[in-house]
Parts: sequence; C-alpha cells; structure tokens
Amino acid sequence: MNARLLDRARQGFSGQLLERGFRGLSRLARMHPAADPARYGVEVIRDVAWRAPGGRDDLLDVYRPTAPGPHPTVVYVHGGGFRILSKETHWGMALAFAAKGYTVFVPNYRLAPRAPYPAALQDASEALVWIVRHAAEYGGDPERLVLAGESAGANLATGLTLSACYERPEPWARAVFDLAPRIHAVLPACGLLQVSDTDRLGQRGFVNDRLRQVSSDYLAGRDASVSLDLADVVCTLERGEAPARPLPPFFIVAGGKDPVTPDSHRLNAALEALGVDTAVVEYPGGVHAFHAFLWTRQARAAWRDQHAFLDRVLEKV
Repeated sequence: MNARLLDRARQGFSGQLLERGFRGLSRLARMHPAADPARYGVEVIRDVAWRAPGGRDDLLDVYRPTAPGPHPTVVYVHGGGFRILSKETHWGMALAFAAKGYTVFVPNYRLAPRAPYPAALQDASEALVWIVRHAAEYGGDPERLVLAGESAGANLATGLTLSACYERPEPWARAVFDLAPRIHAVLPACGLLQVSDTDRLGQRGFVNDRLRQVSSDYLAGRDASVSLDLADVVCTLERGEAPARPLPPFFIVAGGKDPVTPDSHRLNAALEALGVDTAVVEYPGGVHAFHAFLWTRQARAAWRDQHAFLDRVLEKV
C-alpha cells in the first residue's frame, strides 16, 4: 500500500471515530432532563419532507415555540465537515434558538464524498426555498429570517447568503436570488470558509488529517465546470464586488483554540470592506464548535451574545 492510500486509510478511520463520538455524545445529552423541549415551551416536529421522495437527505426537523406566533424563523444548517452528522445531532442548537422564541428549521442535506460539492449547497438552497414558502404553516415568519450554522454549516449559511444577494449562474443559486428571502441576520460560527486550501492553516497531525479529508471529500469528484465561489466563500467576498442586494448583518462566533478561526477574521474584514454591519467575537479557550457544548462558560457567553445581536437587528424589523 503506497503512502497516499495509507494516508487516506488513516483519515477514514479517525473520521469514523470522530463521527461515532459526536453521535454518542448527542444521544447521551438528549437523555438529560434539561434537554426536554417541553421544559422550554417548545414542540418538535420531526422528519418533514422538504423534497420528494422524502428520503433521509430530504427531511428536516422543526422546533417551534408553543406560544402563539408568528415567530422569527431560523434556518440552522448543521456542521460536520460536509461529510458527517445530521439534523439529529444538532438538536441542541435548534432548541437553544427555539427556547428564545424562534421557529427553527434544521434540514438534512447530501453528504460527501458520496455527493461532493455543490450537492450540499444545492440541497440547502432548495430547502431554504421550501422553508420560506412553508414557514407560516409552522408558526414561523418568513419576513424575519435568520441563517445560522457552525463549521461546514457556517460555510453553507454564508453561501446561501451570497446566493440571495449576488446574481449567480447556478440554477439553485438563482432560485434563491429570485425568491429574494428577507434575511435579517447571518450567524456563521467556527466556519471553514476556504475549503480548497486547508494547508494554509498550518495544522499538523490529527487536525491536519481532518482538514485535508474535509477538503478532499467535499471537492474531489466534483464537476470541474462548477465554480468554487460558493465553497471558498470568504475568497468570493474578498474580491470586494458590490452585491445586487445589500448583505445582511453578520455575527461571527470564533474560538480562541479553533484552527479555523483565521477564516472568521477574514470573513469579518471582507464584510467590513463592503460596508456590512458585522462583528466577530473570539472566545478565549474555545475549541472548534465549542458553542455546541451548551453547559460551558464559553458556550453560554456565545449564545448570550448571539441572542443580544438578534434582539438588536430584529427589533428594527
């Protein structure tokens, strides 16, 4: 077996261990009494088909307050390096928003390497169109829309925003632009925002293996005719091209010990150069996707700041 195959085998094995660990932790945390949605006045509607035929990749979960609506709508795009995890593993994030009075939609999407770029973003785009058209049926207000996600989900949420604000040639991006969704805020947390080059981050060992696997699985096998603009979203914004529609406010969560944090600062700088209302907050000691560990001090601070930001931008609507 040559060195490249050994490298891929090592990446695959460690990736499987990581996914099992995340899924196990999610299931364990869900057993805690504090994870009961009813405790926060939240109802969960599972496995709603946003696309026929309603297979695993075509489903979403809805977390909605039981109090009368309509409520602002959050579309939460789950992370996992474009290749693992699902709406089921990200119930904690959805519940954190719903408990504060948001109707939250968490869609699944096709995962790499079985479905490389741009499949995940195409699915997220089609799910967003469905959500805007059907949000009111679940107590959500599509005129007060928030896009959020962490890690790969931060990349995808930013890609959705670019599709809504820039005229692009991809049919699924054009569908989002033509829909003209009323996005009032974007919350990209701990995002890997330039997927095509992970070596630039200067990581080694296990972390570098994970980053390289994300890049190779997401981009290898893609249609070479499709632009990387919506995979390397920060590079697209760094070009400084004026959008056809104003970009919404951004609140960017970053961890002090997260290897992809440089991308968050690049995103903030690119948005500032375009005159966007944006802020990046780096939480000392925060690892990648640290805000998923809702019981930690850094996570509580990040969620408090995100909610304060949303209160500010949505009170103007």
